[in-house]
Amino acid sequence: MKKFILPVLALVFSLATATGQDALPNITLKTLAGKPVNIQDYAVAGKTTIISFWATWCTPCKKELDAISKKYDQWTTDYGVELVAVTIDDQRALPRVKPMVNEKRWTYTVLSDVKQDFQHAMNVQSIPHTFIIKDGKIVYSHNGYLPGDENELEAKLKALKG
Repeated sequence: MKKFILPVLALVFSLATATGQDALPNITLKTLAGKPVNIQDYAVAGKTTIISFWATWCTPCKKELDAISKKYDQWTTDYGVELVAVTIDDQRALPRVKPMVNEKRWTYTVLSDVKQDFQHAMNVQSIPHTFIIKDGKIVYSHNGYLPGDENELEAKLKALKG
């Protein structure tokens, strides 16, 4: 019986840790102007934050952020949410980020994770990957993008508001 229980417990533990955590790690990212920002600043009580991992070369990422952009002003009014778009572009590609953000007129906070420390800490394997943080806890995680996924995201925001 012990031979069976130990591997099962090990599997359960590994699955629990592989699916991520319930809180944001203590990691400092940079704004596009180079100012350091600790991601924990977005994990405070009473605050709802969407964190979206993306890159300039990722077409589904840009489609997702464009779709959210159309609803974002209403979401900030209705749900008090803030979106933080975390680019995982490397140092070489980083100069393309700000012109793209300006061209698309995204009003989000954009942070850079050049070394992918935050990406790895959040166990993000592919992008786009979107999280909702409520009162400092990760309450929703979604990977990939298909048209209409922004409606599911809004439904989650609405449910969280109560």
